[in-house]
Amino acid sequence: MLYQSLLTDALREQCDEFVQFEREWRDDVFDYAQRLRALDGLRAEDVSVRLGAMREPGALPSDELERTGSVLLPFGVSWRTHEEARRWAIDALEGRVTFAADGSQLLPGREISLPVAAVQVAWFENPHTRDGKYEKQARFQIIPPGALLEDEAGRVNAETVVALRRFQLEVAELRRFLSSKRDWRERKERPPVAFFDGTLLISIAQPRTKIQERYVDAMVELVRLSRETEVPLVGFVDQSYARDLISLLDALNKSGAHQSRALYDAQLLRALEADGQPLLKAWGDRTAFCYCLRHGLTESFSDDAGRPLVGFTYLQTTGNGAPARLDIPSWVYEAGLLEEVLDAVRAECVGGLGYPYAIETADAAAVITTRDREQFLHALQDFAREGNFSFQVSRKAASKVRRR
Repeated sequence: MLYQSLLTDALREQCDEFVQFEREWRDDVFDYAQRLRALDGLRAEDVSVRLGAMREPGALPSDELERTGSVLLPFGVSWRTHEEARRWAIDALEGRVTFAADGSQLLPGREISLPVAAVQVAWFENPHTRDGKYEKQARFQIIPPGALLEDEAGRVNAETVVALRRFQLEVAELRRFLSSKRDWRERKERPPVAFFDGTLLISIAQPRTKIQERYVDAMVELVRLSRETEVPLVGFVDQSYARDLISLLDALNKSGAHQSRALYDAQLLRALEADGQPLLKAWGDRTAFCYCLRHGLTESFSDDAGRPLVGFTYLQTTGNGAPARLDIPSWVYEAGLLEEVLDAVRAECVGGLGYPYAIETADAAAVITTRDREQFLHALQDFAREGNFSFQVSRKAASKVRRR
């Protein structure tokens, strides 16, 4: 058990350390906020010149920085009631197909004598037509013992194998959607938007394993397919710990001043300015589009000419929380579709109260509950009995299934 008095005493003993950290952190936030504001009025070319030969500064502002004159872009729309916001969202989404896929998994446990796992991926496709019709489907896949016991390097790592299979199924459904909507221009439809729940920029420590390479390769192929089909793709990160803007500001700082290790982009963008307001002041505000040039990613996430395939913007989707990070293929910005796509994201977040409704719905459809796990064990027990297979469900687990 945890002794509350001992916990309280231990925290009090470290109080000075916490105070010192808080003071230094706030100084860092103020310093970096000033550095970020110093980008206002610059051209992307000016930033590139100041970076010199540095190939991976974390981020590189697009020419949107020059066109708008600021790295922080206000939405400029406000509503008095949520009903007004919903009407705006309906207009932004009407006739526009949005799509999201999400997954859940059942890992092997001690209830059964041989390892077997499963993954379930659900998707939600909403054409936002007046008849209110939508598609919500799922796929369920068993991962048998042979696939679980060894990965490509010959190591036992069932959880990694299951997570990869789930990821692959999610990406497969996104690929299917992108391919199915490639002719939206010819059909004179509004640009569809596909949501991935997470970052498009998968960072893997070096040296990469074969199974890690499969993650990166699958995501790069998905981004390239988005460009080929001209169907926008958005990687939505609700709680981002990325530091690409911080890395850029460090790279531009030629004075050798202190570099923070504890600050990340989303924290910085909620920093308070002299007027007492955060850098991203209101719902719907965002940062200028930046290309991502993160260390260790540029080789994989670049096109044949060496240009970055993915960029990002931070979007304020709640009244007072940290902004969400949106990873977006660079072609979306270069094709002039960014603002329309961002309005679709904003509208989805109105429906989902700060989180895209499409992702929220796919997640709810994919989730596997404790009761579902018990039904899974029951089905395994019946399957083993019918096939005369030599694996068993434990008495305890079987008892739970019978009693419930």
